[in-house]
Amino acid sequence: MRAGHQDKPTGKAGAPLAPPPLRNDCFALPAGVAWTPVDEALDMLRTRLSPVTGQETVPLQEAFGRVLSQDVVAMRSNPPQPNSAVDGYGFAGAVADGAHVLPLIEGRAAAGVPFAGSVPPGHAIRILTGAAVPQGVDTVILEEDVTCDGHQIAFRGPLKQGANTRKAGEDVVAGERALSTGRMVTSADMALMSAVGIAGVPVRKRLRVAVLSTGDELVEPGDTAAPGQIFDANRPMLLSMARAFGFETLDFGRVADDRAALQVRLDEAAKAVDVILTSGGASAGDEDHVSALLQEAGAMQEWRIAIKPGRPLALGLWHGVPVFGLPGNPVAAMVCTLVFARPAMCLLAGAEWREPQGFDVPAAFSKRKKPGRREYLRARMRDGRAEVFASEGSGRISGLSWAEGLVELGDGERHIRPGDPVRFIPYGSFGL
Repeated sequence: MRAGHQDKPTGKAGAPLAPPPLRNDCFALPAGVAWTPVDEALDMLRTRLSPVTGQETVPLQEAFGRVLSQDVVAMRSNPPQPNSAVDGYGFAGAVADGAHVLPLIEGRAAAGVPFAGSVPPGHAIRILTGAAVPQGVDTVILEEDVTCDGHQIAFRGPLKQGANTRKAGEDVVAGERALSTGRMVTSADMALMSAVGIAGVPVRKRLRVAVLSTGDELVEPGDTAAPGQIFDANRPMLLSMARAFGFETLDFGRVADDRAALQVRLDEAAKAVDVILTSGGASAGDEDHVSALLQEAGAMQEWRIAIKPGRPLALGLWHGVPVFGLPGNPVAAMVCTLVFARPAMCLLAGAEWREPQGFDVPAAFSKRKKPGRREYLRARMRDGRAEVFASEGSGRISGLSWAEGLVELGDGERHIRPGDPVRFIPYGSFGL
């Protein structure tokens, strides 16, 4: 959200870096914009947001799921020296076609126990997988291709020079970048960093996300619901989603339709977190206090996005903390979180912009779609085709559990018939 922002040391040497505050106009729409296409909304978020989290160095064992704040540079090459890729026998040079016999020298090379001497030309040595290649050896033949009597080996060529060996640094060379800034560390990354000698990992502090529900109609599951009241489904869903994205979550409960009480709760959240997610109260009705308070603070924008389900998305700042006002309907709240809030929060957390990976698959359904809005249908894959939930009603929360992802239908008009290609985005591509 800050153009040209660069992390600079502040305070005492070695102290965590603190990012500057956000600009109040980061969510402002261009003049004259009323309905915003999905791609334009995503592009505005991508170009206007930048990290709000500080930096720290953590031990390698604590780096999983964290966002790299700097490039990780290899301290050591991987492999650190040439080594054998198989169990077998090592010697020098290529082998021509035909039968060959080589004398064996005493000793062997094993992983972690290198052979200290040199192998004379025309001789071979026993070598095991992962062992450093001894001096005088550049080629290894598999033990399955060899007959050995303990003194010499017999085998057939041809065999290329360098066969069954790994070169030093063929994976990563010392001093080269192993992982890039903005990457969220995976289990595979943990192995790579270990292999290249990384003990301390430079990371962003975890993004702290507050989740708050609003509305007189909400009660906690397990409590008695009076007529006209419903159980709060959004807060457990949004808290779990934020945790799945790798963020630290704080549950700020639910607030009735009382503007003063909501203001107090937002004040408390802004002191404790980097981002606030609210659901409900983000439209234009009499009880939409989230929007009203953000308007009074002078830092609120309502993006009317051409999307189904969803449409209104209230965006603003409360004491400098970004607020995402999500729809109260759980289906719309989940879709808007996946499509808009997740990539935005990833950028705020210092991670790369993340576009979900979709796949073109045959449809197992029929649908006539009107032009003007992008639609997301709850869907799952069966027998190589995308099925969609029987009802598109936003109140059918069970469809979220039934589904394994979303089918994305573009902004234009379309008549889909069984077998036509559609874009299926599995939940896993959203980080769930």
